[in-house]
Amino acid sequence: MRIENELKLGFKDVMIRPKRSTLKSRSQVSLERNFTFVNSQKKWSGVPIIAANMDTVGTFEMAEALSKYKIITAVHKHYTLEEWSSFLNQQPDSIYDYIALSTGIGKSDEEKIQKIVEAHPKINFLCIDVANGYSEHFVGFVKKMRTIFPDKTIIAGNVVSGEMVEELILAGADVIKVGIGPGSVCTTRIKTGVGYPQLSAIIECADAAHGLGGHIISDGGCKIPGDVAKAFGGGADFVMLGGMFAGHDESGGEIVEENGKKYRLFYGMSSQTAMDKHSGGIAEYRASEGKTVKVSYKGAVAETVKDILGGVRSTCTYVGASQLRELSKRTTFIRVSEQENQIFGG
Repeated sequence: MRIENELKLGFKDVMIRPKRSTLKSRSQVSLERNFTFVNSQKKWSGVPIIAANMDTVGTFEMAEALSKYKIITAVHKHYTLEEWSSFLNQQPDSIYDYIALSTGIGKSDEEKIQKIVEAHPKINFLCIDVANGYSEHFVGFVKKMRTIFPDKTIIAGNVVSGEMVEELILAGADVIKVGIGPGSVCTTRIKTGVGYPQLSAIIECADAAHGLGGHIISDGGCKIPGDVAKAFGGGADFVMLGGMFAGHDESGGEIVEENGKKYRLFYGMSSQTAMDKHSGGIAEYRASEGKTVKVSYKGAVAETVKDILGGVRSTCTYVGASQLRELSKRTTFIRVSEQENQIFGG
């Protein structure tokens, strides 16, 4: 046993210090980024926000809506080949820049993604997703996928430490998903005691990835647009959102009504609900590591997108960053003991 005494920070522990700026308006800020991925060598440009690969967020409907803003949707792994074909056959070619095909690391997962990619070779992003990215089997699967799909951009995770980011990039991944336990419907920290404060994870993992020409996604922990800005300020190349994109028309999840108010169900992919739906229940040897919640129905996702993008643009004007890529260079975090005045509630 050993103890690390160095302080680790989450989004609630800091604010961004303003700096003098020559920008006159938020409209002068560009949120688009241009990336060349280290292993696939593919180029991409767009707004680097990603809808999470959960079946109550990462739906085909969400992908269609978010692609209009050049935002990526990591489409959940439970769609069939037939459903993929039906969706893609109705979409313009540009959709391929803004969708990722998600997969687990089982034999059936491998066979399924090979069939989908064979049928739709223009799919570029593969999202290899496990809760615990520290297993040798996972690293081996990433290597295998790089061999099978040499020209695809591979997203892999989740991890929270620099050395694992480096290992996954050297194994063939292009973009590493960072975050263990920060999600709004994740109970990993409660059930296992394992986790890492998200802002420190971003800072450490971004440093490791960028040293090798790779990229990272901050996955989880964002409650408000200010958290998205802090993730970018800490060095994240992409920010993945689950709870903030839940509850919309496009989100998926059962609609329920209570006392005349509409809600949509939102649940973690390791929750009892998800396991019952997709795996025939929770296996004897494991516990549920997710919860199911009712999210107030929010209508179309477009308004939420505008709110998030408007918030990040505003952050950029406060620190004088005319482009999103400048934000981390112009960010100074100050440690705080409170975030906002809550006299009228949270």
